[in-house]
Amino acid sequence: MIRPARRSAGGRPEDHAAPDPYAPPVPARELTAVSADGARLHVEVHGPVDDPAAPAVVLAHGWTCSTAFWAAQIRDLAADHRVVAYDQRGHGRSPAGRRYGTDVLADDLEAVLAATLAPGEKAVIAGHSMGGMTVMAAAGRPGFQEHAAAVLLCSTGSSRLVARSTVVPIRAGRPRTWLTRRVLGSRAPLGPVTPLARRILKYATMGPGSAPHMVETCARIVHACPRRVRHAWSQVLDRLDLDDQVRQLTVPAAVVAGTADRLTPPGHARALAAALPNCLGLTELPGLGHMTPVEAPGLVTGKIRELVTGHVPGRLTGHVPGHVPGHVPGQVTGRATGHVPGQATGHVPGQVTGRATGHVPGQATGHVPGQVTGRGSAHEQHDDAGIREGA
Repeated sequence: MIRPARRSAGGRPEDHAAPDPYAPPVPARELTAVSADGARLHVEVHGPVDDPAAPAVVLAHGWTCSTAFWAAQIRDLAADHRVVAYDQRGHGRSPAGRRYGTDVLADDLEAVLAATLAPGEKAVIAGHSMGGMTVMAAAGRPGFQEHAAAVLLCSTGSSRLVARSTVVPIRAGRPRTWLTRRVLGSRAPLGPVTPLARRILKYATMGPGSAPHMVETCARIVHACPRRVRHAWSQVLDRLDLDDQVRQLTVPAAVVAGTADRLTPPGHARALAAALPNCLGLTELPGLGHMTPVEAPGLVTGKIRELVTGHVPGRLTGHVPGHVPGHVPGQVTGRATGHVPGQATGHVPGQVTGRATGHVPGQATGHVPGQVTGRGSAHEQHDDAGIREGA
């Protein structure tokens, strides 16, 4: 089945864009990847899909989100990268499937990589929240090791998520864990996005300074997740233990976390940075919450660009990006349109490993000026805001 990108009445690909950086961009190609158990995954490819020189980036979203969560990154990166984004099973346009678990997350990522990359082709893989856990779960898989050049782990953790969550504002202990488990695992419908719903979501998932349009974007995405899927994946996250897999994640890895994250407090990121065999550094964003790709889009995009610049090798010759090799178990259902949504203005030319303080949520295409290459107490300014970083 062929499913080309949607077009306007004038024949051009629709541009949902325009001044809203969080409006989901139109993909150049849409695919269906088939996972190991037969589950079908909606996959989008953005940017210059037929340019063999365009480096590949793969984006894995988190619990209750969808490809729309990465809209700001896609718009920026698609100017000069082939950007692959997919809906985790049960989210967005991917059917729920029959199974849930970290092994399923790994299966699904392997299927997406096989369906969108040529044999041996390398990509930067970025995961947010459950998407980061997907990366960890897949660390030892042959398909992941074949394709991963470097990874970005945003607002994520490897174990004890419920016990460490601070969504319920009481002292740590069994009562808080019990209450948190029931809040996060609730089967109750979220209902429409109301002012109260926005306030609750902002408290639980975002920093106190998050702009209203950022909160609205996240609320719209989260409320679209079916409650059955939300509950099923909450049970997986409750039992999560990927500590061993973290030690198998040997590719270069950068970690990003908000210091006001209640779902995965920054202690998770610090533990990851300490355990990863090849950690490039931890960036802590003061005052930001769990939704870092939305709250600090320019910073997250810049980190992805750094990883591409530093770790994606030269292009494979003779390969048409987005083409599905014959050995792949996935199924192609898309066609290139030549549309290149977005404009890349968030490039970060160097790698930052210093420390700084303070942060104001950035623009979707924010530039990160300057370069810090020291460790420990070095300081970098970011659009009148500070970013705390360390190895």
